Amino acid sequence: MKRFALIALLLPSIAFAQAPRNDKQAEPPKKTVALRCGSIVDTAAGTLRRNVTILVTGDRIQSVADTAPAGVETIDLSNSVCLPGLIDTHTHVLLQGDITAADYDEQILKQSVPFRTLLAARAARKSLDYGFTAIRDLETEGAGYADVDVKKAINQGIIPGPRMQVAGRAMDVTGAYPVLGYAWELQPKLPHGVQEVDGVEGGRKAVREQLSYGTDWVKVYSDRSYSLRPDGVLDDIPTFTLDELKAIVDETHRQRHKVASHATALNGVHNSVVAGVDSVEHGDYIADEDLRLMKEKGIFYVPTIFVGEYVAEGRGGVWPKMIAVSEQTFQRALKSGVKIAFGTDVGGFSWDINPAVQFKTMVKLGMTPAQALRSATMGAAELLGWQDQVGSIAPGKYADIVAVPGSPLDDVTQLEKVNFVMKGGEVWKK
Repeated sequence: MKRFALIALLLPSIAFAQAPRNDKQAEPPKKTVALRCGSIVDTAAGTLRRNVTILVTGDRIQSVADTAPAGVETIDLSNSVCLPGLIDTHTHVLLQGDITAADYDEQILKQSVPFRTLLAARAARKSLDYGFTAIRDLETEGAGYADVDVKKAINQGIIPGPRMQVAGRAMDVTGAYPVLGYAWELQPKLPHGVQEVDGVEGGRKAVREQLSYGTDWVKVYSDRSYSLRPDGVLDDIPTFTLDELKAIVDETHRQRHKVASHATALNGVHNSVVAGVDSVEHGDYIADEDLRLMKEKGIFYVPTIFVGEYVAEGRGGVWPKMIAVSEQTFQRALKSGVKIAFGTDVGGFSWDINPAVQFKTMVKLGMTPAQALRSATMGAAELLGWQDQVGSIAPGKYADIVAVPGSPLDDVTQLEKVNFVMKGGEVWKK
């Protein structure tokens, strides 16, 4: 009885000692800094506002005003134009250039996943330096879920990089995606750049598996083997059946996630649109009726124009002819009013090339500089479901802010000259 009495006396002190402390009381006050900008870009209106001060507290924008409060640390950007951090919605940090099959095989068969992940960390830092404060990384090409780990390392402050949404392993049907062409005895033992998925139930299972490993998006390869018909239509061989695609989309949406479809030509795009994917990637050829359905359903078009031009000569065959087709499709899509998000497929070309080079191609094909910038800010943020957090300079949003020497609304190539990068209130480049 004495023992129980002693325990009873000690319980209150033990409970007090083990009670969680109030972290809010222990948190230091958030730092406040003012960015004095020569101008800021209003991405919604497509206009400049001159002599503006952005007040940042912690990782958020507190206010956008003419002056800063007295005594606040100020960063002088009075000779620059400030704008929201850029967003690239189609990247591959685990790829370092993929012009030919030999380039691809080199990375898949000769480089270890740990080595490729180190290169991915380098790519993520480069992306941030270029002014891309958020990216959607659409598969690791044979490196499993290493993109999930890169994202975690960035979020935990272990390595520098942009905000990320990731897709892990893309899905394709058996025998349709590299590594291919080796002896049949070896083929089943070799790694592949995708997760091979067959059948309706196989698709549902793959979705569940991938999401359980921490992916944000599901990516499918919806077509392959491209050819140009005499009437100018880019034809293809569809991969998944429509029933398979519908099952993958349904399972993904049921779990409150989204589907990106690599759909380059006629049938792949059509099946993707009918199945209800959330974004059509590449879309070198999209039939007018499918553009109409995309607009009706709110499906985004992510045209990766620059990479198509970049890899065409090295790949040969139909690829050089696809450039004109993709340019015409872009112009038709622009006229149709379909939602367009900026995406470059960087990783398909070297990370040593600034992916912002694609802006001038988009302007050359008919976009205004304001539209091109909006596709990489507000439009891209909407695709990612982050429109309340990033994509414009406004109170309450993340302090993801970059600066360039001149107005990108007059000269879109200014976006290739980012000289200041802040992500979440922390300065990464100045």
